[in-house]
Amino acid sequence: MIRRLVPACALLLLLTACSGPEDDGLDGAASALAAALAERGLDGVTLTDPAAAESFAELVAPLAGYDVAVEAQEVTRGEEDGTASVDLAWSWTVEDHEWDYTTTAELVEQEDDGGWAVAWRPDVLVPGLSEGEHLEVTRTLPERADVLGADEEVIVTERPVGRYGLDKTLVEADEVGERAEQVAEALGVDPAAFRERAEAMGAKAFVEAIVLRPEDAEDAVGEDFADIPGARVVEDSIPLAPTREFARELLGRVGPATAEVVEASEGRVRAGDDVGLSGLQATFEDQLRGTPDVEVAAVDAADARRTLFEGRGTEPEDLRLTLDVDVQQAAEEVLYSSEDTEGSASAIVALRPSTGEVLAAANGPGNEGLNAATAGQYAPGSTFKVVTSLALLRAGLEPDDAVTCSESLTVDGREFTNYDDYPASALGEVPFRTALAHSCNTALMDQRDLLEDGDLAAAAEALGLGAERELGFPAYLGQVPAPEGETERAASLIGQGRVLASPLAMATVAASVQAGHAVLPQLVVGAVPEAAEPAEPLTEAEAEQLRELMGAVVAEGSGVILQDVPGEPVLAKTGTAEYGSPDEGGAHETHTWMIAAQGDLAVAVLVETGVSGAQTAGPILEELLTALAG
Repeated sequence: MIRRLVPACALLLLLTACSGPEDDGLDGAASALAAALAERGLDGVTLTDPAAAESFAELVAPLAGYDVAVEAQEVTRGEEDGTASVDLAWSWTVEDHEWDYTTTAELVEQEDDGGWAVAWRPDVLVPGLSEGEHLEVTRTLPERADVLGADEEVIVTERPVGRYGLDKTLVEADEVGERAEQVAEALGVDPAAFRERAEAMGAKAFVEAIVLRPEDAEDAVGEDFADIPGARVVEDSIPLAPTREFARELLGRVGPATAEVVEASEGRVRAGDDVGLSGLQATFEDQLRGTPDVEVAAVDAADARRTLFEGRGTEPEDLRLTLDVDVQQAAEEVLYSSEDTEGSASAIVALRPSTGEVLAAANGPGNEGLNAATAGQYAPGSTFKVVTSLALLRAGLEPDDAVTCSESLTVDGREFTNYDDYPASALGEVPFRTALAHSCNTALMDQRDLLEDGDLAAAAEALGLGAERELGFPAYLGQVPAPEGETERAASLIGQGRVLASPLAMATVAASVQAGHAVLPQLVVGAVPEAAEPAEPLTEAEAEQLRELMGAVVAEGSGVILQDVPGEPVLAKTGTAEYGSPDEGGAHETHTWMIAAQGDLAVAVLVETGVSGAQTAGPILEELLTALAG
């Protein structure tokens, strides 16, 4: 018996010999076989029984979604002329597990052309596999991990749902379309689309129309649903938050993997798997999902199983967040009960200044899936005057220094004014404290010559705004770009121009004032990068002056609505920012804001389109602080 190794060049996808002038093509045939098997087929391979190609394709189909490498190793000539064998080293990657083994293929030299043909047998694919057996791959996914909030309180876990739809086994084939439309109408989904889907699915299919929590079913399911032939509800459970609204834009959702998710997963996700499709559920998919146990078995005609390979999966891990369930629900209740948020995007973010922990990131009913709370980008308007105030304090302006609050101010040909109902008593020469308390635009713009390039951005950085950080969740902390002209420079001082922020960013500003240093928001426990020290950190003396100015907003200015909030004193700042194109009367729509700090709590409220910060955002903030104080 003569053994030899296949030369390295014969491992290429070439059928020509490369080992020398006496090579009779055996090495090339062995390499061609390995290359074809690595593609899970026998294309281009000469077989003693051509029908074997089709049977091999059926046999290997359960493994078709997994990567495999096949290498022709040792070639052995048989004791009889015209026979040989080749050892094949297989290396499968099955659900991140390596399955390695070696099989042997027999080859027979062809009399007509001197080539070599493979005598295919099932055990060339897997050792010991015999005729009449087929392969089965079983994947067992662990139960998805939970999402936890503050104090380990469960936020997202398996909760009961009903899957409402049409069971085609319960209706005659010619009635499927009619019954599908009836089911759709009873469930409030598109009848035509549901009918088309029902008619396209198999005769034994359950065609799902909608998934509902038990508490939502009474309002969402028509009274006649149960009487429709074929209508059926399947009891199930899926990962859900306490309520349908609870932080849904931030948390995201779990559902059947889309074709795009399956394709991008490189074999880790299969059709029918439930995966995180958006939000934190998608971001932390690997952690929350774990990996499945997998078994490859040989099954005979009598359904007897032989385990060929087993791989143990990894257990998922709970995702821990800083969200406080009570604070989050209180914020959502306030947003959902306000008339001002029904037709406009809105958001509330609450932080703990001492730690930066995000206690609530609530989005209102008009958001249509938009995560405005932590990732929205809006002109912050006069809430940004807290930043401007720090820059001016650093430039030498004191809270008691007189500034001029005029009815209007023209900068490079553009006229700026105060808001419509600005109090006449706060016009003229007034202390800086009074100008900020009543949110005088012209007074702050008039001080712009005190500031040098970069001062405003440095003040913002000192209050946690504008920093680029990877926080482990969708987070926009704002921008304060260098102005491109005198008009924009003036507008930047009142939070307009190209200055942008999210409610998260403005809550961070309020939290930083209260804490006395730049606060770094934290939502995902353990995923917070090391805080970078601002180039010019906030000092305690500066923080105390800002607290004094924000206290005056509540004591005498635009935030008086918060005077009666129970508990510790409230610091605040209102904000209104024009956006979009003016209407026929020259008026713009306005973003309305209010930020506040009280004890170890900082809050930002945004209503994307409202009247003013005091009139629109103010009552929402007052209601929330009062509720939390109770």
